[in-house]
Amino acid sequence: MNEMRPLPDSPPEIASADALHPKERRSRRFAWIGMAGSVILFGASLVVLWHIVSGIDVGELKAAFTAASLRQIGLAVLFTTLSYGLLTCYDAIALRQLKLHIPYRTTALASFTSYAVSFTLGFPLLTAGTVRYWIYSSRGVSAGRVASLTVIAGITFWLGMALVLASSMIRQADEVASLIYTNIWINQLVGLAAAILVVAYLVWVSLKRRAVRIQGWRLELPGFRLTLVQMLIGAVDVCAGAAVLFVLLPGGHNISFETFVAIYIFAVMLGVASHAPGGLGVFEATILLALSSYPREPILGALLLYRLCYYLVPFVVALAFLGAYEIRNRIRAMRDKFKPDEDEEPVPEA
Repeated sequence: MNEMRPLPDSPPEIASADALHPKERRSRRFAWIGMAGSVILFGASLVVLWHIVSGIDVGELKAAFTAASLRQIGLAVLFTTLSYGLLTCYDAIALRQLKLHIPYRTTALASFTSYAVSFTLGFPLLTAGTVRYWIYSSRGVSAGRVASLTVIAGITFWLGMALVLASSMIRQADEVASLIYTNIWINQLVGLAAAILVVAYLVWVSLKRRAVRIQGWRLELPGFRLTLVQMLIGAVDVCAGAAVLFVLLPGGHNISFETFVAIYIFAVMLGVASHAPGGLGVFEATILLALSSYPREPILGALLLYRLCYYLVPFVVALAFLGAYEIRNRIRAMRDKFKPDEDEEPVPEA
């Protein structure tokens, strides 16, 4: 006879917080600290942004917004296209690592739409993962594989950004210091730290196959050669994204592109840390603070055009693509539903 075990006094899911494992309590505590930090960062950025733009003349801002030449807008569109094109390589690399054979047209659709939606709405793990699963699931890709793909794509982005940050902070430490009011040696130290992290990661994945466990599932990381490709693609993508805003800046700023990339990366990192959709408010406040020695209206006009080119237009195009994709799938499903079975024999006439 099987031994009878007493029922617990309360279900595990409603157990008190004191009954949680110490690691779980520590994890929840860090999550709350991170959330509080994000809220504080976002709120502080809004205060700074309001302080900066409160004295702006609306007429001058409108003039600055419409002052961009066709050449500037054309270059911004070109660099936006290049950046989103490189983003499709993120998914292609991840699919190769996961040994999944997906046609590039499907990869390009999933990558472009997921990034365009997540950049605008925020919460990339949720929004980008949902869009990716919507498209890749029709190719038989499981939710776990989609999560792995999203993580590998994120690693590509951060590796590329770290590589560019290391180069710009070491080579342009003096110019960056004059913009963000830091010491040259601090900037060089930041660049050196980023370079050490990049090299250490390359060495770590080159020694043997590496894997990490995230929320109970195992993810095997790309090896040295694929990681190097990740890093280079991510670096070019970050530079292309920075170039969109750089070409929209008014003339006469006398800032080198390599210096501006460092400021751009800091603004992106703070935007990511704030969890605001697209870093909205935080990104603008950082750029305006770094370029505070220049007239505010032209800089803010360039930022508005940047939001339009790099976020709003791709978002609208992505929604159109997703709508067309869903309509095509519905039409195909209806066609298959009413298609006669080839194995079914015709009914003889009476």
